[in-house]
Amino acid sequence: MSSNRRAAVLPVASVCIAMAACSLNPATGQRQLVLMSEAQEVELGRRAEPEVLATFGEYPDESLQAYVDGLGQRLAAASERPSLPWAFHVLDDPLVNAFAYPGGKVYITRGILAHFNSEAELVSVLGHEIGHVTARHSVVQMSQQQLAYLGLGVAAVASEDFRPYAGLAAAGLQVLFLKFSRDDERQSDDLGLRYMTAAGYDPHQMPNVFRTFSRLEGGSGEGRLPQWQSTHPDPENRVGRIEELINGLPPDRRAGEIGRDRYLRRLEGMTFGDDPRQGYAIGSVFYHPDMAFRIAFPDGWKIVNERRAVGAISPDEGAVVVLTVAREKTPDDAARAFFEGSGATRGASWRPGFYDFTATTSGGASIAGAVGFIAHRDLVFRLTAYASADAYPSHAGVVRRSLASFSELRDRRFLDVDPARIELVELDRAMTFDEYSRRYPSTVDAARIAVINGVDREQTLEAGRIMKRVVGGELPD
Repeated sequence: MSSNRRAAVLPVASVCIAMAACSLNPATGQRQLVLMSEAQEVELGRRAEPEVLATFGEYPDESLQAYVDGLGQRLAAASERPSLPWAFHVLDDPLVNAFAYPGGKVYITRGILAHFNSEAELVSVLGHEIGHVTARHSVVQMSQQQLAYLGLGVAAVASEDFRPYAGLAAAGLQVLFLKFSRDDERQSDDLGLRYMTAAGYDPHQMPNVFRTFSRLEGGSGEGRLPQWQSTHPDPENRVGRIEELINGLPPDRRAGEIGRDRYLRRLEGMTFGDDPRQGYAIGSVFYHPDMAFRIAFPDGWKIVNERRAVGAISPDEGAVVVLTVAREKTPDDAARAFFEGSGATRGASWRPGFYDFTATTSGGASIAGAVGFIAHRDLVFRLTAYASADAYPSHAGVVRRSLASFSELRDRRFLDVDPARIELVELDRAMTFDEYSRRYPSTVDAARIAVINGVDREQTLEAGRIMKRVVGGELPD
């Protein structure tokens, strides 16, 4: 094959496939490269749903779940893809986040719900996520990725010079396609505005959401960028752009429902922040009230608590300790499954049910560690510590002590903790925010209370206004 012929293979193949797969999207009016049928898209979302719910957990409030799903269904029914099997879930997660999977699966966290102050604000975010689905942003990303990988394969065959770099280029493409583009996010903003106004909501509530995220990004309240905002355009730019779009709407679309009080009433008693019932740390000791265990991690290690696992990472990030629940019913069965399934080589037993081990990773690196299996309250826990084979000896003593510290939690001081919750206050008279904070104190700082209420600290609050406060959630000394 001549060099010119080889050079033509990639663009010709790409163009032919793209022409065959381009379709007109009814939501955006644009032609899109789509290499996935709607049935495949729906199946993708359906298969992901159990994993998402297992990873984050659904918030245990059926009334709130039904309320959010009802609002989402109302918007989706008026969208360009009403026949998708839409489902809207509230996740039991404190992060400020919302996301959608292909096929109509939309997820929103209790953490973001705590920061809304009207039904219209909630609807604006639901509409944004519906927009990602109707615009098929994820499907287009996946199609582009498939086409890019195909192109890499063709190029690797056609060019001896390119072949050594095909793997590196593919890895770069994985990162490239990881997040939505800013254009996609702006398009979803536009679609969200379309859907909320078509449903009769006040569009001016949408910029309020962006202003709240801007305050979070700027250091007020949580003092960190909310997850939902991390891939989106700058919130200040979004405010100006959306306000321009609102000003261009027909007069009858520039006003509508706000639903402030009825939304806020739904938040009464909602968990706020991390739920200590699902585990918390005091110093280096981790307590899990719902599972009634404690474990002392090595001093100075960073503790990471997830729904399916808890662990700690050494300061040099060279060693980890991880605790998970095994699938097996007995410690012996769990040990057998670990060594047979992981390829690890069993070493000496230094405590009943605890073993040293060595293993080789798929990349060829040698690691060493310790693993233990303990039956506790009808569950079997697997405790694992490991590092590179060279580094492990310097960590062996502290990680063994950590694994061996696992024990049943019986102290009522650490068992009887409750999460912080949102409590509503209806003001009996006008007052400043500082007066409100003194009269109705919270267990989080005043800056955060101002953010979740969408007010300024210099603002005078009118009589009859419903305000959020946060109560409870204190941990033992």
